[in-house]
Amino acid sequence: MAEHFTEQIVFNKPKIELHVHLDGAIRVETILDVARRRGITLPAGTVKEMTHICVVHQPATLTEFLGKFAEYMHVIAGDREAIKRIAYEFVEDKAKEGVIYVEVRYSPHFLANTDVEPIPWNQKEGDLSPDEVVCLVNQGLAEGEKAFNIIARSILCCMRHMPSWSKDVVELCKKYKKDGVVAIDLAGDESLNCEAYPGHRMAYEEAERCGVHRTVHAGEVGPASVVKEAVEVLKAERIGHGYNILEDQVLYKQLLEQNMHFEVCPISSKLTGACDPDFTKHPVITFRKDKANYSLNTDDPLIFNSTLHLDYSTAQNYMGFTEEEFKRLNINSANSSFLPEKEKKDLINKLYEAYGMVDGFVGSSSVLDGFLLGDGELRNGDRMLGHSGYNPLSHFIVF
Repeated sequence: MAEHFTEQIVFNKPKIELHVHLDGAIRVETILDVARRRGITLPAGTVKEMTHICVVHQPATLTEFLGKFAEYMHVIAGDREAIKRIAYEFVEDKAKEGVIYVEVRYSPHFLANTDVEPIPWNQKEGDLSPDEVVCLVNQGLAEGEKAFNIIARSILCCMRHMPSWSKDVVELCKKYKKDGVVAIDLAGDESLNCEAYPGHRMAYEEAERCGVHRTVHAGEVGPASVVKEAVEVLKAERIGHGYNILEDQVLYKQLLEQNMHFEVCPISSKLTGACDPDFTKHPVITFRKDKANYSLNTDDPLIFNSTLHLDYSTAQNYMGFTEEEFKRLNINSANSSFLPEKEKKDLINKLYEAYGMVDGFVGSSSVLDGFLLGDGELRNGDRMLGHSGYNPLSHFIVF
């Protein structure tokens, strides 16, 4: 782990992860191995040295953080074997962390070297298209699922600075909807809004029309207005990060009532400079107190030299999280996943069983009007509705 963090396992039970980037979760050993095979010279030759180069060690700007990708992405991009391998190894790594369902996101264009303009990472033009990248990632994830008993799905990213790619992204989401791709995302510089870059809006309109699920990076370093745009213009069903939503209390309360899901990444938010470096002041503490719908995620574990265990131990040690809250947020995360309803119910039931909450099993039986939360407060059942309208806590559950 990075020098400024100490990792411990505080929640050794099945977990859900909804916000993690494939290209930010590559093993350093794999980067070195692929570089050797491809004859690519790197600035370091050992795992320790290369880790030091790739990792953000102290709170930085988001721009400095994004610069870390340039240290290694040229090694993986354009190489079929490497792309399939990182997807497979990603699933293995998540299984070791106790994750039973993960949605991993990536930009297929950033891993391609043809049918993409400009060609990323100073690559020469080759013959690997964004379409084939998706096929390779799907194959790697599927093989990892079988090997490690975990469910892995993917989300394809549009990039704010490249609106010309967004039409391709939504078409790939549509094409591979039944092959593991569950949603579209928009990532990158939040100052680039959809009014100035309408390609993203058009892609998201097509996604909504075709039943493709939608999440958007918003309110990470950008203001609450970016979250507003994500919800009202892009029709986002989940928000990536969303910390600055607290600047607009009217919008925040509106999204609480809608049970909008926030994909929270504690370690990431410190090291990208998105939040106050003092974890005791983190926005997720407000989310927790307000019984908001959110998940805990790693975002880019390679660059933060972290695991999901570190995000959980940070939440417990500095943010007042309890085992009961970890259970609640994981059930909410499962309910806010982009799985089809039948698979979602099965996933939620796995959590109920693992958490010893046998009375909470989801079936077709009657629904109660309310339920008890960890603080003993009775809330209306619709407070916990996810984007689908299905309520995993509609049965009587006492934590």
